[in-house]
Amino acid sequence: MSAQPEEAPAPPAPAAAAQLLAQLRADRRADTWVPAFERDWVKALEDSRHTYSLTPLHDVVRTWQARLAAAPAVDAYMDSGRDETGFVDLDDVLGARR
Repeated sequence: MSAQPEEAPAPPAPAAAAQLLAQLRADRRADTWVPAFERDWVKALEDSRHTYSLTPLHDVVRTWQARLAAAPAVDAYMDSGRDETGFVDLDDVLGARR
């Protein structure tokens, strides 16, 4: 019998966070992404200390890997010149965030 449910994703490699940080530092968005990753990482470390679980750290790595992987598609969309003037701002629909 397995200790983990079958649907649980495999944990990231032990060096995944360091490799990810190196990729983020090399990206053109490094000025904003590196501090955001570091902030998320510190929060996940604190959560892990309290819960004795590596899951928060794994979640941060997976989230930032997905963001980095999606960046080229986002860039292509932004560069395509699509007109978004007809869209409604989400803050207008939901109200201002606190």
